[in-house]
Amino acid sequence: MPRNVEVEPLRTVHIEDQDVEMVERKGLGHPDSIADGVSESVSRALSRLYLDEYGRILHHNTDETQVVGGASDPQFGGGKVTKPIYILLVGRATTEVNGQKLPYRETAIEAARKYVQSVCAHVDIDHHVEFDCRIGQGSVDLRGVFDQKNVLSNDTSFGVGFAPLSDLERLVLESEHFLTLKLKKKLPALGEDVKVMGYRQGNKIHLTVAAAIVDSEVQDAAEYHRVCEEIGEKLADQAAKLTQREVSIDVNTADDPELGRYYLTVTGCSMEAGDDGSVGRGNRANGLITPCRPMSLEASAGKNPVNHVGKIYNLLGNLIANDIVRETGGNVKEVHVRILSQIGKPVDQPQVASLQILPAEGVKLSQVQAKAEAVANSWFEQVDTIPRRLLTGKLSVF
Repeated sequence: MPRNVEVEPLRTVHIEDQDVEMVERKGLGHPDSIADGVSESVSRALSRLYLDEYGRILHHNTDETQVVGGASDPQFGGGKVTKPIYILLVGRATTEVNGQKLPYRETAIEAARKYVQSVCAHVDIDHHVEFDCRIGQGSVDLRGVFDQKNVLSNDTSFGVGFAPLSDLERLVLESEHFLTLKLKKKLPALGEDVKVMGYRQGNKIHLTVAAAIVDSEVQDAAEYHRVCEEIGEKLADQAAKLTQREVSIDVNTADDPELGRYYLTVTGCSMEAGDDGSVGRGNRANGLITPCRPMSLEASAGKNPVNHVGKIYNLLGNLIANDIVRETGGNVKEVHVRILSQIGKPVDQPQVASLQILPAEGVKLSQVQAKAEAVANSWFEQVDTIPRRLLTGKLSVF
C-alpha cells in the first residue's frame, strides 16, 4: 500500500537568514529533564521486563512523572537538605499477564532511583529523594489496539522534526553537553542543573547560562565568583570551536552579592529547594526548545516505543529530516517534517507525511523530491527498529 508522502516547497526565510533567533536547552539536572529522564528510564525498564518474560514489549505509558521540589539550607562550605524531593511515578502499565502478577512497581522505582543517582552526583538517593509509584493498569481499549498483530497507532496525533540544526541550535545543545558531561568532571562545584538560553541577533550570539553551584565545593563568595568566571571562560573557549560568530556569555545573572543571593545548592539541583518538574515541559525530542521552528507539544519521554505515535513520530520526524539533508548532498538548506497518524491504523501508514523543503540556491525542488520521498518511506519501513534503538541508547527523547 503506497504511503501518503507529500513534498512541497518550504516558504519561509531560512533560519540562518532571520534577524532574530532564540533557542533553549534545559540540562540533565533541571527538574523538567529529571522528570523526562525518570519517565523514559521507567519505560525502558518495563520494556526489558516484558521482553525478558514474554518476548515482546507490552502496553505501558509512564509519561506523567512529577517532580515536587524539596527544601534546603545551602551554605558556603556545605549546607543540608531539610525536606526531601518527592518524585511521583504515574502512568499505566501491564501489571498482570495470564493471572501472573508482575513486579512492575519494584522495577519502576529501581529504574527511577538508578537514573537520578546516575545524573545527580551530589544527591543522596536514600535521604534526599522520596519515590512513590502510582502506576496503574492500562485501558482495555488501548491494550486491544496494542495487542493486535499489526502495530496500530494508539492515538490520532502528530509529530514534527526539522534539519539541519542552525549555528545557534548546535551551539546551545553542545554548550549544555560540554558543561554537564565534560566540564563537570574537572569542576566539581558545577552542578548538573544547567540551563542555556541562546539568542542571536544578526551575527551576534548571546548565551545566558543558569548553573547551580554545589555549596560544599565552594568555601566563600569569592570562590563562588571564581567558579562562575571559569564556567564563562571555558564555555567561551568551547563556543569558539563551534561557531565563527561573535559570542558573549553571562552566567547566573540573578545573583545579587549585596543581598547575599547566589545560585548555591546542596545537591547541584534546584529541585532541592521548591523547583518542580513535569514530563514534556522541557526539551523536545531533538534535545532543544526552538520557538523559531516547528514544534510539537507532545511529551515523548515515557511513552511506549511500539505504538505511541506521540513518541515515534517525533523521533521519526527528526530522523527523516536529517537523512534528507544528508542524502541530498548539500542541495537542501532546510527541511520541516510533519507526520499525522490515525488511531487504529498501522503506525507505518500515516495519514500524511508532509515534507517541506527549502532547496539550496540554484536547486529545483524536483531535483530532490524523489530522494526525500525515498528517505521517508525507508524510515517508515523500519519503524519497528525504534524500540531497539531506544533500549540500546542510540536514540534520545529529550
